Amino acid sequence: MFRNIVAMWIVLNAAQTARIHAQDAYELKIPLGLKAMKLPADNPLTAAKISLGKQLYFDKRLSIDNTVSCASCHDPQKGWSNGTPFATGVRNQVGGRSAPSIINAGYQTRATFWDGRAAQTKRRSNNALEAQALGPIQNPIEMDMKLETLIPKLNKIEGYRKQFQAVFGTDATADGVAKAIASFERTVLSGNAPYDRYKAGDKDALSEAAQRGRRVFFNKANCSACHIGGNFTDNGYHNIGIGTDQDKPDPGRVAVSKLEGDTAAFKTPTLREIARSAPYMHDGRFKTLEEVVNFYDKGGIKNPQLDEELYPLKLSDQDKADLVVFLKEGLSSPEYPDTKPPKLPE
Repeated sequence: MFRNIVAMWIVLNAAQTARIHAQDAYELKIPLGLKAMKLPADNPLTAAKISLGKQLYFDKRLSIDNTVSCASCHDPQKGWSNGTPFATGVRNQVGGRSAPSIINAGYQTRATFWDGRAAQTKRRSNNALEAQALGPIQNPIEMDMKLETLIPKLNKIEGYRKQFQAVFGTDATADGVAKAIASFERTVLSGNAPYDRYKAGDKDALSEAAQRGRRVFFNKANCSACHIGGNFTDNGYHNIGIGTDQDKPDPGRVAVSKLEGDTAAFKTPTLREIARSAPYMHDGRFKTLEEVVNFYDKGGIKNPQLDEELYPLKLSDQDKADLVVFLKEGLSSPEYPDTKPPKLPE
């Protein structure tokens, strides 16, 4: 009996030690050009939680037929997007919008998705990523996995159950899945690009063409009216006319806010690593940045709710070419987060 008690004590002690170790704080390394990230008070970063989230992110078993993972539509090899106009889910179902890049998603302080339908649930808590994480899993076109099916499925995988116990002190839960995936996504950062080094004083960091393009970006083209700050986005929603030229336009943000002014308005994406995440716009209509620049040069597509910042720019061919060079060269980091898929638990 004494041996049994000792054996039980060893097991419990080992579990407690693992749990304590799993709670070790993780120091997020913020690259040049980005500000400190605000983290939710109820979801501090730990190495163990990030590791768990990374496995869940790449695991196709989170979909109903084991064919689609988060990484299927947000692929590190494709700018953390998917390289096609529309996202494709289980049973080869095709959605109606492109898959936005998750680069620097941890700085999305208001809401996620193109229309902002997954908003943070606590004021100033910055937990928009947690609110978003479970959406695609349950979406019938994307992963089509009901939470009441997913959680028992995860708990039957010993490797996951042990990690959830170590990280959260419980078996797998929907809340734990959301927090783990969001924690991993907060580590997908891009900064220290040539533009950042140029801004910090290294005047050789940008080529002459990129320097000219920088001036076009911040002045003549007025791109910085919406693409502002270290992450080159205002985290807002704007109508630039995309989709209003269709027979059945995508309603955009208005479907969420019910405000007429949000008709055909969509989230301003980050421009970090923009050269890697083609095609562009929420409907993926533009294959190249040259096409995007030409679209803005014409002032978007006229419609009743067109954003007031949109107007014909009258850029010269040189202006356009230089602007594209700035976007490609200036905002592409040599430290691109090219994450490899992890070994998945069994």
